[in-house]
Amino acid sequence: MSKRHPIISVTGSSGAGTTTVKSTFDQIFRREGIVAASIEGDAFHRYDRAAMKAELAARKAAGDETFSHFSYDANELESLEAVFRTYGETGGGETRHYVHDAAEAERWGTPPGTFTGWEPLPAGSDLLFYEGLHGAVADGGLNIAAQADLKIGVVPVINLEWIQKIHRDRAHRGYSTEAVTDVILRRMHAYVHCICPQFTQTDVNFQRVPVVDTSNPFIARWIPTADESLVVIRFRNPRGIDFPYLTSMIAGSWMSRANSIVIPGGKMDLAMQLIFTPMVIRLVQDSRRAAPERRPSAAPERIFQHE
Repeated sequence: MSKRHPIISVTGSSGAGTTTVKSTFDQIFRREGIVAASIEGDAFHRYDRAAMKAELAARKAAGDETFSHFSYDANELESLEAVFRTYGETGGGETRHYVHDAAEAERWGTPPGTFTGWEPLPAGSDLLFYEGLHGAVADGGLNIAAQADLKIGVVPVINLEWIQKIHRDRAHRGYSTEAVTDVILRRMHAYVHCICPQFTQTDVNFQRVPVVDTSNPFIARWIPTADESLVVIRFRNPRGIDFPYLTSMIAGSWMSRANSIVIPGGKMDLAMQLIFTPMVIRLVQDSRRAAPERRPSAAPERIFQHE
């Protein structure tokens, strides 16, 4: 962690909604005049698409049915930790892009399923923003979580996560339900051992909970909408969070525990704006105090109680 060069890390499994969170943060950055450098978790996959298929086949032939992109050894996590550390120390580092489809291939000039070359992060950024699968790993010799200043988990309940994945992979990737089910089963070991433990490291978790029947996600015809969901927001350390203010500003919200608030699903973006705007401003203000040459930022709104 570094006062001069703060890092925000958003962690969630594939299809969890981390991209929506990034859009919310982009709005905050634009409104507050904050320059953010961004890195994507996909950039730190160990294998491109063809190599991953080959590795999956080799693992399966060797009797390993649990290898997936969720697995630690499918990713260059040492490199991710090094980028976090380098940014915290210097405000610099390198990243690349994983090219998912034809539109991205046209943009980046490399075929789908491959990586672009490594390039330096833009100079002069106020903070680093990460969105991916492994932004809060703390396991063995790895401690990516310790490098980040604000860690956010995005965690739909598991049946909802499966429904989202099944619908996305059938609609956009042409997979059958059976093929997606095989992927889900293969990922479960790593989900339990690599993804879930990160949510004990995060500072704030957003867990979307449907209020319609999702008891058999493999036959669900629709993804539950935001209006058919609640979101549980859990603060690892609730000290300084003005819960009465939040519940007064977010219609239909209530506290379920001393560190948790429940909101209507359609209010998630508003809740993020209210919660994270002052947090981001405080990080940037602290960084600019540590580096006086930086321009001042706006004053935070009242979310934190006076200390």
